[in-house]
Parts: sequence; structure tokens; C-alpha cells
Amino acid sequence: MKRKIATVFGVFALMLAMSVGAPAEGRHPEIHAAIESLRNARAHLNAAAHDYQGHRVDAIAAIDEAIHQLDICLKYD
Repeated sequence: MKRKIATVFGVFALMLAMSVGAPAEGRHPEIHAAIESLRNARAHLNAAAHDYQGHRVDAIAAIDEAIHQLDICLKYD
């Protein structure tokens, strides 16, 4: 009887750990994809030879703010 209780408890604990410990990337794939796309865009802008009359710097700042906002979204899961 004790073995059955321990087995049931073990299975329950494992299921709970799997649901709580799920990787963050698996929980909100759209947000993670958006962050990755923004980081890619930022890298392209950083490597650009032209500054577009200062708009490149503004665009990079906007990308950084967008990434920041998406990171905040992930905290409120």
C-alpha cells in the first residue's frame, strides 16, 4: 500500500514539475519569435553603412523598447 501511494505521489510530482518547469520558449512562441526577429533587425541596422539622417539610431532605440516591452509581457504569464 505504501508503495502505491509513493508511486502515485511520484507521478503527480513529476507531472507538476513538467507543467511548471516547461521551457519559456514553449509557452509563448509568438512572443519569442517576435523578440528574435527584432534582435535580427537590430543587428542588420547596427551593421548598416548608412545612418539614414539619424533615423537608424531612432529605429534601434524603438527596437530596444519593443524588446523590453515583450520581455515584460513574458513576466506576466
